[in-house]
Amino acid sequence: MFVQEEKIFAGKVLRLHICTMEGAEWLEEVTEETSVESIKERCLKHCAQGGLEDPKTITHHKLIHATSERVLSDTKTVIEENLQDKDVLLLIKKRAPAPPKMADVSAEEKKKQEQRAPDKEAIMKITAQLVARQADRVVTQHNLRDFQTELRKILVSLIEVAQKLLALNPDAVELFKKANAMLDEDEEDRVDEAALRQLTEMGFPESRAVKALRLNHMSVTQAMEWLIEHAEDPTIDTPLPGDGTAGGPRAAAKNAKPEAVHEIAKQDELTDIFKKIRRKREFRPEPRAMIALMEMGFDEKEVIDALRVNNNQQDAACEWLLGDRKPSPEELDKGIDTESPLFQAILDNPVVQLGLINPKTLLAFEDMLENPLNSTQWMNDPETGPVMLQISRIFQTMNRT
Repeated sequence: MFVQEEKIFAGKVLRLHICTMEGAEWLEEVTEETSVESIKERCLKHCAQGGLEDPKTITHHKLIHATSERVLSDTKTVIEENLQDKDVLLLIKKRAPAPPKMADVSAEEKKKQEQRAPDKEAIMKITAQLVARQADRVVTQHNLRDFQTELRKILVSLIEVAQKLLALNPDAVELFKKANAMLDEDEEDRVDEAALRQLTEMGFPESRAVKALRLNHMSVTQAMEWLIEHAEDPTIDTPLPGDGTAGGPRAAAKNAKPEAVHEIAKQDELTDIFKKIRRKREFRPEPRAMIALMEMGFDEKEVIDALRVNNNQQDAACEWLLGDRKPSPEELDKGIDTESPLFQAILDNPVVQLGLINPKTLLAFEDMLENPLNSTQWMNDPETGPVMLQISRIFQTMNRT
């Protein structure tokens, strides 16, 4: 006779009476070493009449000892749970955990819920009874004007006033010759000697290297690319505006006319000097940005206008070209209304009045007009800084009122 091996070596065999909530009953034979989980799996297979399709079914059920009403642990064996022969076990499906009640929520969570911002629906419900105000959008936008945008208009008008005041000074010609010389010194000082040496060591002529560095903001890499791109350009050796003026400002200062010069001649000379100063501060488009934008198909003049309006910022210039193109280049040269309370308040300020008769202030205004990024430099200058500070304070005060 054939006897199964497990029956030979198995321990004491117990018969357990299994009952379900549906009313089914049967006997399960187990040994003392059988685990509760194994018994539960057999019971579920018996109920399902085959295999278990969902492995989670085992974990969703539990076995309860009917006499002691205790839940049996899946990890323990029959002997560890002290089960006896003919004990009754109940196979029951576990209940789904109930959601936590508000009373069970911690104090911190309650605080977070109370501090949570209301949603749009709650805001609309609370404010539904409020009277709507018809605000003047034009006035609101006017009061929120950006200082940097208005500063350009203020500078345009202040430059006109400063030129008229300085022209009345009997020493105006000499003052502006010195101012012109200051610009030349500034141009010379801006050449980076180390950068110039690198380019000349590569074999580029010094005059061309200086021009390339000034056009490319002292960047050796960009200057080298510019020199290579314009190597065959017939105008490559043409000096930049203001660099090759006949005699130079220093020579002009040495050969200055006597004080008894005719008024008309004096005005003509002043006009020439004003033009030289303006020419040296005129806008110069960034070459790499200009090339990149022109490669997109934009016209050269459009690109120059875009870079001028957006302070040589390529991305902003591209957006300007693709957008409504506001502000327009023409608007950049328009000054503020000279009859406006803001401009009158600026002119009435003593610090501004003293600054307007200083040639350096005029140079600062001209420079900031074409190079807004240099505003910080002039704000920190001991002569022009107080003037710019007063203009800013007056603007902010008038804007708030």
